[in-house]
Amino acid sequence: MTSPDTYTVGWICPLQEEYEAAREVLDEDLEGPEAAEKGDGNTYFFGRIGKHSVVIACLPPGRYGTTAATRVAKDMMRSFPQLRFLLLVGTAGGAPTEEQDIRLGDVVVSVPTDTAGGVVQYDYGKRAEEFLPTGHLNAPPTVLLGALPEVRRRHNYPKRFGGIDEHLQVFNNNPRFQKPKEEDRLFRPDARHHGGNGCSKCDLNGLVLRPPRTSGRAVNVFYGTVASANSLMKGATERDFYARDRKTKALCFEMEAAGLMNDFPCMVIRGISNYSDSHKNDEWRCYAAATAAAYAKELLFHSVMLMQQIAAEVAANIRHEIEAAQHVARSTQLPPWPAPQGCLRSRFEAEIEEEERWRRETAFMNA
Repeated sequence: MTSPDTYTVGWICPLQEEYEAAREVLDEDLEGPEAAEKGDGNTYFFGRIGKHSVVIACLPPGRYGTTAATRVAKDMMRSFPQLRFLLLVGTAGGAPTEEQDIRLGDVVVSVPTDTAGGVVQYDYGKRAEEFLPTGHLNAPPTVLLGALPEVRRRHNYPKRFGGIDEHLQVFNNNPRFQKPKEEDRLFRPDARHHGGNGCSKCDLNGLVLRPPRTSGRAVNVFYGTVASANSLMKGATERDFYARDRKTKALCFEMEAAGLMNDFPCMVIRGISNYSDSHKNDEWRCYAAATAAAYAKELLFHSVMLMQQIAAEVAANIRHEIEAAQHVARSTQLPPWPAPQGCLRSRFEAEIEEEERWRRETAFMNA
């Protein structure tokens, strides 16, 4: 049984499928503490990824939005005081544009841009010809941002490095998390949805024609702004406004991240399960949850290296400061004050003798 102080990474999943995907990518299950802190309403699962001890929590069923995410994160950070950062890992609706060829199953990661810190709360601002945000949300922690260059480099060479594709293999025996056979369809904003969860009755003339990918990767990863709000985005026209707005440049839409960024060191990782329009359905949700979890695992592998490097640099700086302080102390040390020749008594003894002499003189005068 492990101590709460063992865990350094918190992993939060908004939905059940995302929670199950997170458990699948663990290298090892761990037996966690018997109980969390008093008043903690979360249920936790414990595991290891690389050298990270990870605690995973899922939002309660039917509880969505920024407030629910904040409560889960607050209780988690209180029960596990040694957590270095949080990962919010789940699914989202994508916002493809001419510049960002986002497709179902791809992954979006929140990173700072020249106009935002990685997450924008788009229902907290003013919308005119462009979006005018009210307030700003914090960027992800440096230890995670510092790991991204290596993660991105390895992802660009799928034949040399397994990475996300390799991590996805843990789902091979679980058909729920396999890539759907249903075609990845993106409809134009003016193409109406006709009936039910699927698009079998929709006019296929409204599809956006996109060439097949040739990258050789199972998943493409996009880095930039995650748009967050307490309401679900299901309108293509509004989606495109925020995706093309120069201040938001939203890559995807979700409902929890804005509740975490200012109060907790957090990075958002979202698998794309739909296109945030009226054609939204859940056919790709499990696969998108799997790709997001696989990316989070890859990120944790490389953040371990960065944390070790930072720890080594901190230790080296501390040693240097100690050695410098010792050198200063040696160079400025004063020699002992020379005692007068023949003076063998301490100051304390001299004071006692002076007091005795004063008493004798006082007694003689009074006599």
